[in-house]
Amino acid sequence: MAAAQGAKPSATVLVPHASSSVRWARTRLAEDLANCGVPRAVVDDAVLVLSEVLSNALKHARPLASGQVRVSWQLGDGALELQVTDGGGPTRPRPASPSLSALGGRGLSIVANLAADWGVREEPGESTVWVVLLTAGHGRR
Repeated sequence: MAAAQGAKPSATVLVPHASSSVRWARTRLAEDLANCGVPRAVVDDAVLVLSEVLSNALKHARPLASGQVRVSWQLGDGALELQVTDGGGPTRPRPASPSLSALGGRGLSIVANLAADWGVREEPGESTVWVVLLTAGHGRR
């Protein structure tokens, strides 16, 4: 997919380990994808997925050694890959099974439902949640 108006089809940014980073990252991703001509429905899904994954990293994990969290995305032919890398936490990210009255715990289930694929990659001192969203045909699992 060719980038429109000189927009970059990929980005890597370091954001503070703070809740205010979620809004900034959502806005930046939405603008980048819209400038690349990505359909609005895909942009909306990507923004929701990034919000869930980044919020989880901020809530459940430590920052990287720099005190930040790394957020990246790569737009390719028919797919968008999002990655959020933090300093790891006491547990491995996985979908939960919250009760009907629970106020949270549904984020990674939403991610799994929207994604073509997703997973967790762990390396010394960091953990990366990656998500692949289809951009052509808006297909989901």
